Amino acid sequence: MSRSLKKRARNIGLPPGTLIHVGEKRSEKVKIKVIDYSEMNFEEEELEGIEACFSFKDKPTMTWLNIEGIHEVSILERLGECYGFHSLTLEDILNTEQRPKMEDHGDYIYVVLKMLHSNEGNSVVIEQISLLLGKNFVISFQEGMEGDVFDPVRERIRSGKGRIRKMGSDYLAYALLDSIVDNYFIVLEKLGEKIEYLEEELVTNPTRATLQSIHNLKREMIFLRRSVWPLREVISGLERGESPLINDTTRIFLRDLYDHTVQVIDTVETFRDMLSGMLDIYLSSISNKMNEVMKVLTIIATIFIPLTFIVGVYGMNFKYMPEIEWRWGYPLILLLMAGIAVFMLFYFRRKKWL
Repeated sequence: MSRSLKKRARNIGLPPGTLIHVGEKRSEKVKIKVIDYSEMNFEEEELEGIEACFSFKDKPTMTWLNIEGIHEVSILERLGECYGFHSLTLEDILNTEQRPKMEDHGDYIYVVLKMLHSNEGNSVVIEQISLLLGKNFVISFQEGMEGDVFDPVRERIRSGKGRIRKMGSDYLAYALLDSIVDNYFIVLEKLGEKIEYLEEELVTNPTRATLQSIHNLKREMIFLRRSVWPLREVISGLERGESPLINDTTRIFLRDLYDHTVQVIDTVETFRDMLSGMLDIYLSSISNKMNEVMKVLTIIATIFIPLTFIVGVYGMNFKYMPEIEWRWGYPLILLLMAGIAVFMLFYFRRKKWL
């Protein structure tokens, strides 16, 4: 049974809207960070408890609440009660095996997608990100607690550069989505370098380790495709939707983000085709190497056929064989055998069999 099926099995039989964490078990304390800002003011702090963020709900300023870790169900329950989030939305946030999607609930929009980054071994790590977009707030939920790709957005808010502090919550949500999609290109670039290295290894010296690396990359591309392909529908839904939470000025940027998403999908499909072709190249390389070995062995065997015939004739030990009494018979036979071998090698090379 796959890992995702085992996780989903925990929810079987429970009524809809039951809040239970489905994902990797964690014991770390959940981190709650808030950035509250306007065009002129800025405030950033890490909160001790979820109740401390309730005061930001009715503020006229813009609030970005980032929650790192979703394994404490009670935090989401209290947050949902304060902001009026639907229980099905909270259930989807707690399920880390969600397919990227977008849901418009009227007074808020729920978006779930995957964030990609590379670990120390250059393997792709997939982390689920959930965004809740309201009139004056954006709440982001991170599955993991090892960092994210939102630092450029934080820096833009702190410095006040650009339009982010002049725009609404819809533009903040776009900026977060854009950071995630931009990081896709970084991950894909590293994967492209690994694929190029494997291509060179396939041509020069393919081994079983090469085949294993190709299979590992193919498995990563399958997970990448599952994570990226539905994102096109999500961005398209945000761009073409009729929610009053998204302004027309932001839809232009969402259209550009949609183009970036299509580029990522095209790159993923290209890499998948390349890896499929590399398996064929590996099999062809192994077959060619075997053919080269068989060709050498066949030539050696062919050369020794007449030599074996001569040795067999003079090894019959008949009494009346005139050549046996020759004084120079033995060296002449050796010279004859050497001459035949040289002649056959010359003939094979002239025929371009060597």
